[in-house]
Amino acid sequence: MTFYGGVRAVVLPLCRLLFRVQVAGLEHIPNSGVYILAPSHRSMLDPAFAAFATPRRVRFMAKREIFTTRVGRRLFVALGAIEVDRGTTDRGALRASKAALESGEPLGIFPEGTRRDGPAVENLFDGCAYLALKLGVPMVPVGIGGSELIMPTGRLLPRFRRVTVVIGTPIEPPTTSGVRRRSEVGDLADILRERLQECLDEATAWAAGTQVPISGGRPGGRSGVAAEGREHS
Repeated sequence: MTFYGGVRAVVLPLCRLLFRVQVAGLEHIPNSGVYILAPSHRSMLDPAFAAFATPRRVRFMAKREIFTTRVGRRLFVALGAIEVDRGTTDRGALRASKAALESGEPLGIFPEGTRRDGPAVENLFDGCAYLALKLGVPMVPVGIGGSELIMPTGRLLPRFRRVTVVIGTPIEPPTTSGVRRRSEVGDLADILRERLQECLDEATAWAAGTQVPISGGRPGGRSGVAAEGREHS
């Protein structure tokens, strides 16, 4: 078993137990090939919740700050994380992300760039749409509901609240002639923002117990839904 697989085998069951994680829309994850997983981001625990989407290793882009200690660097490099300098055009991170996709591994990008507060998905960074368009790979929006109440910014200890993960349909980038205009990247980012907002709204409502998910069926159903201990693979 790989190091990533070993960590996943411990962390995901613990998350199910503590946060009653439920997942809808697993049927939307491509059965083969590469894609960019694009989750909403409201908590430092979101990478673990996003990992419920697939048993494959996902190479997440992560802020440079978590690599500054020797232990942090060794841990996150072993997990496959890709270091990125936020707030700049980090060409090294873009090259590493491109290499990960070309090697056959899914890539994980939080398109909001950093943890946000509140229900609105706004002001996405273009990196996710740019890579999807450049390499011709689909983006899969993932809404994570309830995580903001567990580990909001500034809180050190988690609250034990229900978390719901809603996976939307893949967004296929348009074919291009090789020249990627800035407007094409912006248009694709706008589509991602709309789809991600839909997934987050649904996940938040389900986590709060006010709505049954519509994109993946009812909990425990036969439409690719994993609920409290059962996982799609």
